[in-house]
Amino acid sequence: MSSGVAIADDCKSIFEDIKKNKTYRYCVFYIKEEKSITVESKGDRDSSYEDFLHDLQSGGDGECRYGLYDFEYEHQCQGTAESSKKQKLFLMSWCPDSAKIKKKMLYASSFETLKKSLVGVHKYIQATDASEASASEVEKQLRSTDRV
Repeated sequence: MSSGVAIADDCKSIFEDIKKNKTYRYCVFYIKEEKSITVESKGDRDSSYEDFLHDLQSGGDGECRYGLYDFEYEHQCQGTAESSKKQKLFLMSWCPDSAKIKKKMLYASSFETLKKSLVGVHKYIQATDASEASASEVEKQLRSTDRV
């Protein structure tokens, strides 16, 4: 089900900057005036996951957001001594329980549109509270797609 919300051009260019050029670590999107998904903020490559969560939740208690993050972690393949760095892009839909129903539905129905336009995202995560958005929970979900 589509909500009729369009995706602004800057969303796709920022996505390419994160995915290919590695210019930014993350980007936060919001739905502007119930018409278009627009970039709200972005973080430099040296930004932390805490910076991302802060920007994702900066709208306040009842505000939903989408967040795209280039997550890095150490991965050790079975039978090898050294570990390698892995990078995976994930797209998070942040809709806290305190958000109004109409807003949650708008963000839920527009998530598919955003997913289709950002090709190359490894994992889609839906979070409604801080524990679901925590770095440890996200890393656990990303590691579940790793080969051993």
